[in-house]
Amino acid sequence: MPRTLVVTLCLLNVACDVLTPYRIEIQQGNYVTQEMVAQLKPGLTRDQVRFVMGTPLVNDIFHEERWDYVFVRQRANSRDVEHRRIAVFFEDGKLKRVDGDIVAAAPGKSGQ
Repeated sequence: MPRTLVVTLCLLNVACDVLTPYRIEIQQGNYVTQEMVAQLKPGLTRDQVRFVMGTPLVNDIFHEERWDYVFVRQRANSRDVEHRRIAVFFEDGKLKRVDGDIVAAAPGKSGQ
């Protein structure tokens, strides 16, 4: 009986090391692709930018001419976390520039 108990405990210990709980993918914020940013051109209205990019995650009342799109994703069963940040700047209600992790390539130049 004691041998069976020892063997059973050893097997349970090994099983606990091998078995891990399933972790789901966690996404927060606005997922922004290179294709979405490529559609942004200076002079677009706020409504046009919202149509392309979606509603901004951060719309600061102290910086009404700036919208921030933030995205964080942790894939299932991974410790790697993907962070993206895009800031869209307006002047007189029209798109002036885009800054952040993903920016559109300049016209006539190839992307890097």
